[in-house]
Amino acid sequence: MSARPSTVTGDACASVAQVDPAARSWFDRRTSRAADWPLPALLAAKGSSRVSVVLPTLDEETTVGRIVARIRRELMERAALVDELVVMDSGSTDRSREVAAAAGATVVRREDVLVDLPPRPGKGEVLWRSLAATTGDVVVFVDSDLSDFSPSFVTGLLGPLLTDPSVQLVKATYDRPLQSGETLMPAGGGRVTELMARPLLALHWPALTGFVQPLGGEYAARRALLETLPFACGYGVEFGLLVDTLAAVGLDAMAQVDLNRRKHRNSDLHKLGRMAIEILQVAETRLGRPVTVPSILTQFERSGRGHRVVDTDMTELERPPMVTVPAYRS
Repeated sequence: MSARPSTVTGDACASVAQVDPAARSWFDRRTSRAADWPLPALLAAKGSSRVSVVLPTLDEETTVGRIVARIRRELMERAALVDELVVMDSGSTDRSREVAAAAGATVVRREDVLVDLPPRPGKGEVLWRSLAATTGDVVVFVDSDLSDFSPSFVTGLLGPLLTDPSVQLVKATYDRPLQSGETLMPAGGGRVTELMARPLLALHWPALTGFVQPLGGEYAARRALLETLPFACGYGVEFGLLVDTLAAVGLDAMAQVDLNRRKHRNSDLHKLGRMAIEILQVAETRLGRPVTVPSILTQFERSGRGHRVVDTDMTELERPPMVTVPAYRS
């Protein structure tokens, strides 16, 4: 297989390398732009469906309020597209909860949902619990650290779901700039995607290689699908949901929408390594391979003229499908 890039023609809105034929065909059919889904068309297509927007939050007081305010003003008050706006807090120590509530969100602490289950750390944990804190037929997840949020993040993701009943999950695509000091490079922010997630998909799930941002935190899905899937508790949650959705409903029930650009905080190299091992564990689990528990990641930091050894337990726990949880069913 040639590694030379080949440009997608027609109505597709990105270029991809030569990929698995099924993924290439899917990319051409199931990739759209946010501008393809104008608000009036979505309002007409929504019908009786309820839409919940969930913002997982951990110490995001500088950004979460602006995101909440725009969703509430433009998609709830000016146009009744979003029925429920929930900030799911993962143990913030700053003023994230207060800022989000003042801007108009319903704020839910992870400890206050499914109270008989002690909470675990991690983004996936609050996404999983958000199913028990919301009522929408369609759930939209948007990360709360975005510094360039636009309502098109929500409308774009809702477009395929509200207009095509065969679509079950929609992922965002976008450019991810990388901030280096005072310099903002237009690409390079998706380092774990390119170094871990994309190679894993190419080797084991080639049908998914048409997804531009498989780890992106902005996506939407039908509740009926989400509540039947397991959720990794940590950073591997998006990878797991993508692979499990493929197994559950097939590639043609998935779509992606180009939202142009996503700007947020970039992580340091050690944090990226911790993210990568969580994704790898999720992949290994789905391949039926045993994972050593606890999964200890050893990293090194310069200390004087030597190194300090840093061992971190990165065991990626998972939550079962929500429909199997008695408290949710009741």
